[in-house]
Amino acid sequence: MTSPLKAMRDLLRDDPRYKLEAYQFIRESLQYAHDNLDRIGPLGYCHSDEPDIEAPRHLTGQQLCEACRLYAIDQYGYLARMVLGRWGLHCTGDFGELVYNLIRIEQMRKSASDRREDFDNVYAFDEAFQPQFELVTDEAE
Repeated sequence: MTSPLKAMRDLLRDDPRYKLEAYQFIRESLQYAHDNLDRIGPLGYCHSDEPDIEAPRHLTGQQLCEACRLYAIDQYGYLARMVLGRWGLHCTGDFGELVYNLIRIEQMRKSASDRREDFDNVYAFDEAFQPQFELVTDEAE
């Protein structure tokens, strides 16, 4: 049996498109999603549609992409897109590639309904990491 560390080293050698930091980012984004459900949206359940506190919660590809966006902004602010780019991440499809690489080496799991294509074109990187400004006016004036 291959150790997780050896499996990751082999993965980085076999698929040099992404840096180790990109894989760490995906794992951290997954945790961020579970910690910030109110910002990501409700999660589905792996084995049934019945809510069960003990059931493993499962993110869709689109939800994980949104978690990645929010986590990157929280961690890197205006530099988020540049940081992700340094790790080889240029579109939401790259998140899917990372996830499915981790599934292949048995470091993540997928449900029967998951598809690699669920990560494609979720949002445009050019716009997703731009600062959002909101004009607040004083209605009392």
